[in-house]
Amino acid sequence: MTTKAYVVGVGMTRFEKPETRDWQYWDMAKEAGTAALADAGVPYARVEQAAVGYCFQASTAGQRAVYELGLTGIPVYNLNNNCATGSTALMTARQFVEGGIADCVLALGFEKMARGALGGGSGAGDFKTSPVARHYGIMAAAHGFEMSPPTAQIFGNAAREHMERYGTTEVQLAAVGAKNHQHSANNPNAQFQDVYTVDEILAAKTVHRPLTKLQCSPTSDGAAAAVVVSERFVDEHGLRGRAVEIAGQAMTTDTEKSFASGSCIDAVGRPMSRAAARLAYERSGLGIEDVDVVELHDCFSINELLTYEALGMCEEGASGKLVQSGATTYGGRWVVNPSGGLISKGHPLGATGLAQAAELVWQLRGEAGPRQVAGARVGLAHNIGLGGAAVVTLLRKA
Repeated sequence: MTTKAYVVGVGMTRFEKPETRDWQYWDMAKEAGTAALADAGVPYARVEQAAVGYCFQASTAGQRAVYELGLTGIPVYNLNNNCATGSTALMTARQFVEGGIADCVLALGFEKMARGALGGGSGAGDFKTSPVARHYGIMAAAHGFEMSPPTAQIFGNAAREHMERYGTTEVQLAAVGAKNHQHSANNPNAQFQDVYTVDEILAAKTVHRPLTKLQCSPTSDGAAAAVVVSERFVDEHGLRGRAVEIAGQAMTTDTEKSFASGSCIDAVGRPMSRAAARLAYERSGLGIEDVDVVELHDCFSINELLTYEALGMCEEGASGKLVQSGATTYGGRWVVNPSGGLISKGHPLGATGLAQAAELVWQLRGEAGPRQVAGARVGLAHNIGLGGAAVVTLLRKA
């Protein structure tokens, strides 16, 4: 018999350009974890398990991080699922709670990164030994290999394919960046809070055609956390007013479909995102038509467009027109990435998925201030990592 799982507290640091702030990963983890516990009104002594995600720190860094919150001897699980690491920590916490293993679990994610473009394997070695070599092999076979950052290159080539196949324009791709930079102006936790026009985004430095710098997520330092509890814990501690239900969640990994077409669109994750969304909808009894606010993985502008299609927000190939229509910002059908998304809020890999959850919890509680989506009742988070993993989470106000 399973029990429902709820998020009752969230917290995050401001996301910062690497080396801007004099802090270590355990400092940022303490800041985010302390904020999440305070938000829940739950002392660390009540936490029974901790699921901790990061990509660039050494083994057992999760313990070093949570020891800043207390030395209670609880199990600490160290997780690394590339850019989907934060949502993997949230999913692990949910499964512990739903399975009756624990009533109160801390999900924590953090990253202290180096300046400059992200490599092809998230620090996992050179191209030949990278765990994503198969994905880059698909790209190289179709497009060759150029002297630009590997992650920007594979997503940039996905953008080229989308433009050739569906007539998507550079203006539509830039509209994603313009929207998310506009949203982040109201987010004090965002790495960037500057607003840019579509023309300014198009005129920015090209990273890998057609993607310019202002359509690419930056490297970032930061942490985020969530306190996940059972329904019994919610009732025993009078937390209904703070509780947001994890109504449905699913993780998928690459299948034959990711590689069979030889397309970068498939290699960067549209098939697994579509599969994860379908499972999350089935498990929650909700559909995209029920969703009010979305935090999705816009590591590059093209991935926001691919994710619209994967989530069922539009037909395949129609995502450029969708963003250009205004349907994914305030006043439209959904508000997508009110936080500013990865492009403008920042992307410390281990923290990203939990920062998405934090934003949605604030939105569903009506606590998002000038970013608030009016009347938001259901939120959807989408987080992917090359290599690969896609996590889709549906959150609903209790």
